Amino acid sequence: MFERLLEQVLRRTIRKGRLDLTYADGRQVTFGTPEPGFPEIAIRFTDAKVPRQLVSDPRLGAGEAYMDGRIVIERGDVMGFVQLVQSNNRWEDKAAKLRPGRLRRWHNAAKHRIASFNRASSSRRNVAHHYDIGNALYELMLDAEHMQYSCAYWPREHMTLGEAQEAKLAHIAAKHALAPGQRVLDIGCGWGGMAIFLASRAGVSVHGITLSSEQLALARQRAERAGVADRVTFELVDYRDLAARGETYDRIVSVGMFEHVGRPQFETFFQACARMLAEDGVMLLHTIGRFGSPGKTDAFTQKYVFPGGYIPALSATLAASERARLIATDVETLRLHYARTLRAWYARCIEHREAIEALFDARFFRMWTFYLAGATAAFESGGMGNYQIQFARSRHALPLTRDYMATAEIALLKGWTARFARP
Repeated sequence: MFERLLEQVLRRTIRKGRLDLTYADGRQVTFGTPEPGFPEIAIRFTDAKVPRQLVSDPRLGAGEAYMDGRIVIERGDVMGFVQLVQSNNRWEDKAAKLRPGRLRRWHNAAKHRIASFNRASSSRRNVAHHYDIGNALYELMLDAEHMQYSCAYWPREHMTLGEAQEAKLAHIAAKHALAPGQRVLDIGCGWGGMAIFLASRAGVSVHGITLSSEQLALARQRAERAGVADRVTFELVDYRDLAARGETYDRIVSVGMFEHVGRPQFETFFQACARMLAEDGVMLLHTIGRFGSPGKTDAFTQKYVFPGGYIPALSATLAASERARLIATDVETLRLHYARTLRAWYARCIEHREAIEALFDARFFRMWTFYLAGATAAFESGGMGNYQIQFARSRHALPLTRDYMATAEIALLKGWTARFARP
């Protein structure tokens, strides 16, 4: 019965491209029609339970079966497999997507509501789940220059990953209208790449905060090596606890952290930022975001990758910021930049497969590459993009036009101090 149901779904789903499926008993069936630009993939199920697993919860079921080696890809790779499914169901086309059954959806939704509440104690556990697995994996996957685990910026073709990440840092820094001597808060500072860039290129002092002890240790080492340890400090602290101290900053930047806040904490986050931002201060939030209306995190990502994570819609983000009386002074949507970034990370993981499996095991490698493939498909064909939202407390905090951004961006990439950025 489950084989028949699965085939009905796959016939509706796979129209362009080709999927050859071999069941555990040797029976073969083909879906779709070859077409340029769409993958041709062959997979094999190694046990008879896989069809039921896929019908019950397609995303989680496919991920777990692939992790366990019960879905084997015999032609192509996991990136192509996930791309084949998602590219036939583009968000723009409003096609019906594979969905779990009703009871499974209710179960997943209830778990998500509980997991995404993200009090300070659970936030630290959730961050540790993803980031405290050791820096070695990220050093193999990310760019060596800045160790940026967030969407790069690709203004030109044929850029390296490191060049694209530096372009992202300059793009974000330019939006702050920086001046030497200002004090900047970096919420979710990662391994210190943004803080080091700002201190070395813009002549500001930076306080970076994280909830990952692994990130904290390496960020401090990298600041020492970069020669900016006198202008950069890193601390293991929750943004809510920092706000309670009553300190203020001229500028606040947060890159790739808002996705971990959890929807119930959106207003808390912006209220905390507003309290820490000087009256003439500026804030830049860089976050993954949903196109269209709010949704929920899929069960695979919630269980294995980002527990407590939630990808916000732009509408929900702005609504929460408005209640903190922050003015959204600029909004930019990066549509395909993260897809390129993810493909670069995936390629580096494939290149370092033996090293990653030695650090963990083959099952972890399959889980990780399935996560990267699914994320890539979400940005290429699904409903995901990136938003850069600039906020200010005062309407007088920034120049009247955006011209200063382009000027500062060019200078920052050349290594000049951004003292000219303010009018």
